[in-house]
Amino acid sequence: MVDPSSGEISNAVIVEQIEVDETHFVKVFTAGIRAAFNLTLTGSKVFQAMLEAYQNQPMTGGFADSIYLHFFDGGLDGKKLDISERTYRRGLIELLENGFLYPRGENLFWVNPNMFFRGNIATFMKVYRKKSSS
Repeated sequence: MVDPSSGEISNAVIVEQIEVDETHFVKVFTAGIRAAFNLTLTGSKVFQAMLEAYQNQPMTGGFADSIYLHFFDGGLDGKKLDISERTYRRGLIELLENGFLYPRGENLFWVNPNMFFRGNIATFMKVYRKKSSS
């Protein structure tokens, strides 16, 4: 951002765009969400599994507003997670407490469209501001 009266630059933005395959995209997106919301490793792992399940949900009007999640036989909707059901529940509670999901029915959850989407671009930003000397 440039102040037009003084020409002083007050804000610098550096952007690096990286193209990745779908699997890596989900992992990078999950890592960004984990950092932004201070998720535990459990919450992050459950979120990644839910995000993958969300990708297979039927869409209506360009998006899926809810997700059906069934944990059985050590996996979510038939996909192995290598975590116990108790650990899965802990991660699920963490995601509920952080507003990622909202209960809609048994094993059915409304999803926060800011966390679950089928887009192909994700941007994570941190803004660093120097402390004033006063």
